[in-house]
Amino acid sequence: MTEAKAILGFIGGTGIYKVDGVEKIEELDMDTPFGKPSSKVIIGEIHSVRIAFIARHDTNHRLLPSEIPFRANIYALKLLGVQYLVSFGACGSLKEDLKPLDILLVDQFIDRTSTRSSTFFGEGIIGHVSFGDPVCSIFKGLVYDVLKNNLQTEETSIHNKGTYVCIEGPAFSSRAESNMYRLWGGSVVGMTAIPEAKLAREAEMSYICVALITDYDCWHPGHDNVTVEMVVKNLTKNALNAQKIVQHVAKIISTNKFSSKSHSSLEHAILTPHRHIPAQTLIKLSAIIAKYLPPA
Repeated sequence: MTEAKAILGFIGGTGIYKVDGVEKIEELDMDTPFGKPSSKVIIGEIHSVRIAFIARHDTNHRLLPSEIPFRANIYALKLLGVQYLVSFGACGSLKEDLKPLDILLVDQFIDRTSTRSSTFFGEGIIGHVSFGDPVCSIFKGLVYDVLKNNLQTEETSIHNKGTYVCIEGPAFSSRAESNMYRLWGGSVVGMTAIPEAKLAREAEMSYICVALITDYDCWHPGHDNVTVEMVVKNLTKNALNAQKIVQHVAKIISTNKFSSKSHSSLEHAILTPHRHIPAQTLIKLSAIIAKYLPPA
């Protein structure tokens, strides 16, 4: 395991390619058993808390949603010791009261992806984590209170509950799909939170998803169909809000390193007896499963 450590991790989505206000910065060109992360990992300190940051689409925005090395990103953060993870993502709204520039702290997901590797398990080891409550309610509650008190404005409302519909992309939804997601109870639609949230659970990280709303997708009769131009128009303001969120979250962790159920999510999840797990797989998943293996 690398000597550079970080307890708090951030994954930046579209428009969020760096973290401001970081001290003692290091750039790590990491490798994992699942390949290289999306970008170099930025390590530094905010409010005396060691943080790690990955740009999900790379700093030059070169990776399609389904090209993102999700497993490498989460594994790299696990190697660094990350216990608390904040994921940012640009999203389209599926509800009238979730307007562009609002911020939603997601609490549920609907997975519409089909080509992505969504688990670290396989190759001789079976694990089934609980995903009924896919984000850490403690972490989400702490962050919501802080954001409500510090970022709520006439332009930006903070929402504490909603379902993220994750689509494959890269095309935006058809109007029929958008209306179907609304009937399903979807709140926002995006392309990147899955399998990230599932992998974070397997990596025993306290995870929250911050949806930064850019548009009304294509369902809303009073608004134009979503376009890249429309999304980009709101990305700058969303990125500024994301930078403020990073500062607030770091301050929360500096004074409240809470314990989450997510931190022991593998305790009863691995079904394959240790003696039957191939040696190569044990090595490959060492950062994920080491604490559940018998002493050497």
